[in-house]
Amino acid sequence: MNKMLTGAIAASVTFGFAMEAAATEWNVSVWGKRRAFTEHIEKIAELVKEKTGGEFTMNISYGGLSKNTENLDGIQIGAFEMAQICAGYHEDKNPTLTVLELPFLGVSTLEEEVAVSDAVYQHPAVQKDLERWNAKLLMSSPMPQYNLVGRGDPRETLEAMAGMRVRATGGLGEAFRTVGAVPTSVTSAEAYNAMESGVVDTVAFAPHAHLSFRTIDQATWWTENLNPGTVNCPVVVNIDAYNALTDAEREALDGSVDEAIKYYIEFYNNETMTKWNKTLDEKNIKRVHYTDDQIAQFRDMAAGPAREAWITKMDDAGIPGQELYDLVVDALKKAKSGS
Repeated sequence: MNKMLTGAIAASVTFGFAMEAAATEWNVSVWGKRRAFTEHIEKIAELVKEKTGGEFTMNISYGGLSKNTENLDGIQIGAFEMAQICAGYHEDKNPTLTVLELPFLGVSTLEEEVAVSDAVYQHPAVQKDLERWNAKLLMSSPMPQYNLVGRGDPRETLEAMAGMRVRATGGLGEAFRTVGAVPTSVTSAEAYNAMESGVVDTVAFAPHAHLSFRTIDQATWWTENLNPGTVNCPVVVNIDAYNALTDAEREALDGSVDEAIKYYIEFYNNETMTKWNKTLDEKNIKRVHYTDDQIAQFRDMAAGPAREAWITKMDDAGIPGQELYDLVVDALKKAKSGS
């Protein structure tokens, strides 16, 4: 009898451990604080938990797991299972993604940003690029076009940008360089201090980031329609962790991407932009509006040279630069036509 009881207890303990082991918890590394930029991550965590009955959960950490510039490194070594990265923070680590950060691509909506990002993410050269870091691209973080907030006198002409110290990364930084500005690639978390201390005169961000990182609190003007481009910040997962998921868990994760992105876009367009416009009014921020001729001049100066330099650099590295650029153009054309 004792042996039977002992066996039953052992079996129940073993079963309990098995049940506990069956649950999957992922650590997710992002930065800053919860904001529009992370709403799709919060949403996909909610959806995955719901679809798996709580057997697959995500612990989202805002800066507690890694620096934002080292998230790709953390994914590579398996320090966490999922992370948000920005291509412009480390161009050498993810060169293929930087095609999406070229200036004046012509993307005008968040839906178009999703379309071109998804097309690029599916290209074999891009997937191979990220596999070097044991990373799989899961979904985009569609960002509006960047614009500047600045202190002091507004830079209302391209000529006035000469010597302007601007926080702008990647292709955006190079675009501003063509009009005589001096780009500085400090991270988003460092932008406020850089502006406060005078390291930069202006900061290029999407509206949500100006709000979240408080650069708007120091601003006296905002370029409402310069729209030189944006950054690309996908969500990636560790390949080993992804492969270790059960079929049901993997289906829950992959099957929640579109819904999470839809939620993100609705949140951004409705809540974030409403708050942004209200903030501009409350702080009496001057809206600098450039003429079509000024924007065309900026595009002519920046887009062509940046594109050709990028393609040459990629080709020299054995990456199909022209093919990736053409893919963006074709995907954008399809998105604009609704096909």
